[in-house]
This record gives sequence, C-alpha cells and structure tokens, in this order.
Amino acid sequence: MRIESNPENVRAQVREWRKQGLTVGLVPTMGYLHEGHKSLIDRAVKENDRVVVSIFVNPIQFGPTEDLESYPRDLNADSRLVENAGASLIFAPQPEDMYAADFSTYVQVNEVSEQLCGKTRPVHFRGVCTVVSKLFNIVAPDRAYFGQKDAQQLAVIRRMVRDLNFGITIVGCPIVREADGLAKSSRNTYLSPEERKAALCLSRAVRRGEELVDGGETDGDKIIAEMRAVIEQEPLAEIEYVEMVSWDNIQIHHKVDGPILTAMAVRIGKTRLIDNFIRE
Repeated sequence: MRIESNPENVRAQVREWRKQGLTVGLVPTMGYLHEGHKSLIDRAVKENDRVVVSIFVNPIQFGPTEDLESYPRDLNADSRLVENAGASLIFAPQPEDMYAADFSTYVQVNEVSEQLCGKTRPVHFRGVCTVVSKLFNIVAPDRAYFGQKDAQQLAVIRRMVRDLNFGITIVGCPIVREADGLAKSSRNTYLSPEERKAALCLSRAVRRGEELVDGGETDGDKIIAEMRAVIEQEPLAEIEYVEMVSWDNIQIHHKVDGPILTAMAVRIGKTRLIDNFIRE
C-alpha cells in the first residue's frame, strides 16, 4: 500500500490502474479512522479492484470558532487500519497540496445544504463540496463511499454529483455504532467519561423516533417532540436542532408520507455530536 501527498502522483497511479482495466473506489475521510470508516473501506474493497482512501482535515469546511486545530490526527494508526482493510493507496495531502495561496474557486450546492447543519455551520458544505470535487477530479473514481451518520452531507454530495454530471456512483453506508448505541465518531474522543455516558441520549432519541415511525405514527411534530424530550432529560445535553426533513431535498417536513430523514445535532459539553435515522 502506498501513501501519497502529491495529487499528480495519485493521478498517475490511477491512470496506470485504468490502463489495466481496473475499477477504482474512493473513500474520502478526515482521518482518525474508526470502525465506521473501516466499514466504508471494506465495502469499497469488495466492490472495486483498487481503493483510494483520502485522509485530509479540510480547513475550508471549518468555521473560525470550530475545532480545526484540535481535530484528532494519527496517520500511523490510520495507515495500519487502511492497509489491513485491503485498500491500495492513501492520499494524504497537506493544505498547500490542495489549495494554492490565492485559491478562489468554491463549489456551492443550494437547497439541500441550507437546513440542519447548514444553518449553524454556514461555510461547512461549501468547503465539503469543494474538497470532494477536487478529490473526484484527482482520483476519478467509479464509486465513492460516504457514511449515513453525516446524512445531510450524503444528500448534498449526491445532489452535486447529479447536477455537475460527475458520472460517479455515490454509495451511502449504514451508521456504525458502539455496543451501547453511540454512533462512531472521531469527535467521541473529546468526551470525558461523564460526557460519554451523557451522549447516549442521542441514540436513545433515535430509537424513540424509529419506534414511533415504525409503529405507524405520521405526525412529524409529535415525533420530534418526543425525541427532544428524551434528550432534554440529560442535563449535559444542549440541543442545536432536532428536525424531520424530506430525504430528497432536505427541507423541513411535518408528516411521514414519503422518504424522510430525522436528524439531530446536540452538544455534550463542548463536543458537537450528530445522529439520525432514515425511512425510505
């Protein structure tokens, strides 16, 4: 397995694979990999002849008060996980490899990026779409793999790929959870033992929402109210949002009458966590 930081070297390697008639999968990540990331790599390895895993903490998707500098990083541990999972290449650029000093071109996807996390993280999805577009241009994969935990991101990327005719299949993969239900996240490492226990209010709220929808409840406002009530029982939790949206365009929805995403962002202490469920 190779580790490359130079985009042109990655292009050259992919061209060699293409000459051999091989298919290529891409798993974009910000590193500090866990079982959730591994599940994406495992599926990519299963479905493609060669797999590139990008590891890049993308500065332009972080707001000025967010955790860019403190975001956890461990390329050695990441490399072991990626190699053991059977991927072929890690693309681990530095910011200067991706963005020229006078970089001034961004990709903005409207509508699907404006609710949920888009309200409180106004630069986030512009940064995500810009870096993912660059990764798609560098790697030119047949398929790219994204986790459902970042469900709005998955919807935004799918819209971008459709609208800009990338010709890449976007594969959404299920949330991977700890044994007690907490969704796997690199940011879980920020939690103290007390906060880690408190964070279970998110998965409990998800389960309550799923129970209501699967039991036939169609009133979105009632479902959201009961989910919020679960979270509000936890003193360390501060709700940023709990919302039901239509899964196709990520607009606020008040009734279960088609594909829906029910998503939340909750702060446990200083740590912002997200979770969700989808019914299609």
